[in-house]
Amino acid sequence: MSFIASDLSVLAYANNFTLWHYTTIDSSVTSGGYFNKSADMVRVNDLIIANVDTDGTPATKFYVVTANTGSTVSIALYA
Repeated sequence: MSFIASDLSVLAYANNFTLWHYTTIDSSVTSGGYFNKSADMVRVNDLIIANVDTDGTPATKFYVVTANTGSTVSIALYA
């Protein structure tokens, strides 16, 4: 599958920071460009809580937006 914009929602926003929630049946959201379609919404240092593989072995992971060129979004596992 691929990114579905309606599955990305804002949980909190303050001081130019947004906490997002994303849910998907995809087992991974780290593949190249997965969040590119959200480039007009997410900003560097935003946090995304992702519920992945919701139709298989569900997992919850936290990601930080590390780059956004306006068309390409990069994320990394939050540590």
